[in-house]
This record gives sequence, structure tokens and C-alpha cells, in this order.
Amino acid sequence: MLAEQVIAGLSRGRRRENRREENREMRTAQISDLCRRKLLNYADTFYELARSYDGEFRADDEDRQSVLAERRLWENRQIIKGHLKEMAKIMTDIACEVMCYRPMEERKRKMLIQAMREEGIAAADPCYVPQDNGRETVVLTMSADRDFGIPAEDAADMISVLLGRQLQLSAGSPYMIVKTPQSFVLEEAANYIVLTGFSRVTKEDETVSGDNYAVTEAERGRRTVMLSDGTGSGEQAGNDSGQVLDLMEKLLEAGYENNTAINMVNTALFALGEDQKHPTLDLCDIDLYQGTCQLWKAGGAVTFLKRGDHVEALTAGTLPLGIFQKVEMQPICRQLQSGDFLVMVTDGVVDAFGEEEYGDGVLRAVSGIREQKPSDFAEKLLRMAICAGGGKIRDDMTVAVIGIWNE
Repeated sequence: MLAEQVIAGLSRGRRRENRREENREMRTAQISDLCRRKLLNYADTFYELARSYDGEFRADDEDRQSVLAERRLWENRQIIKGHLKEMAKIMTDIACEVMCYRPMEERKRKMLIQAMREEGIAAADPCYVPQDNGRETVVLTMSADRDFGIPAEDAADMISVLLGRQLQLSAGSPYMIVKTPQSFVLEEAANYIVLTGFSRVTKEDETVSGDNYAVTEAERGRRTVMLSDGTGSGEQAGNDSGQVLDLMEKLLEAGYENNTAINMVNTALFALGEDQKHPTLDLCDIDLYQGTCQLWKAGGAVTFLKRGDHVEALTAGTLPLGIFQKVEMQPICRQLQSGDFLVMVTDGVVDAFGEEEYGDGVLRAVSGIREQKPSDFAEKLLRMAICAGGGKIRDDMTVAVIGIWNE
């Protein structure tokens, strides 16, 4: 009888151990069959619409103006076709997406739920989700018992302490924990920090600058700085460059890759068919985990990488947006170090130095600047450009400085 009890106890112990092992194994989850079928049906519809725009260009009319008009109409149809196929691809990818996750260890799960409950937060289903880059996020559902809610950043700080990890709220998570349960994603803190500084001046006799800049954080651990120079100067040029950056921000926040987003903006401008609207675009995308950067240039002026006294000029022979239906470009990639500065400028700054060799004057100026605060760096370079131009401001000038340091 005693032997049977011992065997039964060992069996229960093995079952408990097996359950613990199962909890440590990777699990998968995907959207429901109903949602997946709907998304795939939507994707098929978009593919069918795209196929309706198939066909080679044929000019049946001998009149040159008619041929040009027909050609423009055909090109616009190809742009619409490309966008429809891109939407169909995104829907198909989402429908087929499978998320892998690992349930949180039982002891940590209970500790986290109890500690959060004491702070007025109901936490449920905490788990780990591995990322393609080798890092691991913490995903859980939270709700608060307070009418005015609780800042999600406060909860992220508490969970970081409980789990002994440096975690931060993802860019796509809600900012507040409210009574309605919501999903939150906590990501590992980045290894680097980025600070930015900007300085600009408007062309003489103009009230609005044709240059615009933007800083986005589509996801934690990635910082994107964009600079656009509208054709000419004044209000219309400012509107054009501002629209480019607004559309780029929306596409990046929606999850588009840099190259895809740039091409979609380019084709939208190309479809307008206006010969006078060709703004430039400089996009600097920095990975704060790896300390790497990708620089995409569509007709933008030279960019500089300053490391101590050494300065490297980064250029690409690309044209502004909207000239051709599709832009072919390769990013300029660099591994950054703590204390590096990336200096982005518009043509007005380069032209102010008036050097025979394009950008040499700016390069020497950047090399001699010792300011460590990006805003001071940008301000000093702009003052030097104005002085180099004899105090005259013949074009809009904008300087963007990005500094990177170890966390």
C-alpha cells in the first residue's frame, strides 16, 4: 500500500514537472479562421482590381498631344495597380501571420499579477514573444480600477523591477491603462540614445520656409529623422515638402518599410504630373539597439558623419521625388559609435559656402565644430553658413544634427 502511494506521488510529481516543461515550450497563436478568410477575400478582391489595369501601352492616335495624354493615363493606371497589389500583399501577410509566444514562468506570473493588483491594476496572460532580432518582448493584458486611469509607463517601470529587466512601453501600446482591458507590449530598453537639434532660416523676402523636417518613432528602438526641401521657396514649396513628410510619417507608422514608403510617395507625386513639384527627401533611420543607421536620399544634399575630428561626406546620385514613376535607390549604411554626429542639410546651406567642390566648405566647417549639444551644433553651423554667404540668405537653409550615445 505504501509502495502504491509512493508510486502515485512520483507519478503526480512527474505530471506536474511535465506541465511545467510544457509551459516553458514555445506556443503559437494566429487570428481566427473567420478573420483570416475575410482578409484573404479582401486580398483577392484587390488582386482582381489590380489585374483589371493590366495591358501594354498602345498609341492608336498619331497626334503627339493625344499620345502624351494617353501615356500619362496609362502610367497613372500602373501606379494604381501597384498600390492595389501592395495592399493585397499586406492583407495576405497579416492573414498568414503566426505569432510565437512562451508563457511566463508560474512563479513570476503569480508575483506579477499580485503586485499589480496591489497597485489597482488587473494583469492577465503575461507571456514572452521572441522577435526576429533575437530580443524578447513581454506581452500582457491590463485594466485599471480607477476612473481616470493609470499611466502605462508607470506600470512598465513596475514590471521592469519585478522581472529584473529594463523594459519600456512599445510605441504602439496605449498610453493609459483604463477600465477596459487592453493589450500592452513591453520591449527591452535600447542600448543607445539619440538627441536631435534643428536650426533653420527662411530666404530673404519670403515669410515661409520651403524646407521641413520631422522626427518619428514608428517603433521603440528606431528613430527616424526626415528632411525635405520643396522646389523653389515660399509657401508653395513649404506645402509641398510638408505634405511629403506628413505622408511619410503616416506610412512609416502604418508599418511600411522605408523603401516602400518612399516609392509610394514618389508615385503619388508622379501621378500629379506637375513638372514644378519635385521636393527632395533625406531619411535617416537609426537602430538604437545595434547602433546602426540607414540613410535614404532622394535628391537631398550631402550628409555628414562626424566622428571626432574626422568627417565623412555621404552622398547618393539620386533625383528628387516625382520625376520618374519608380525610384531606384540603395541606402547608405553605417555602424555608429557613441559620440558620433550625423549632420543633414538642405542645398541652401551647401550653396552658401560657395565652394567649387560640392560640400567641401560645409565639411571643413563641420570638422571644426566642438559643440556636443545637437541644437548648439546646428545653430553654430547655420551661423557659419550665413557668414560664408556674406550675410545674405539667398535660399532657405535648414540644419538637422543627430547625436548618438551609449545608454
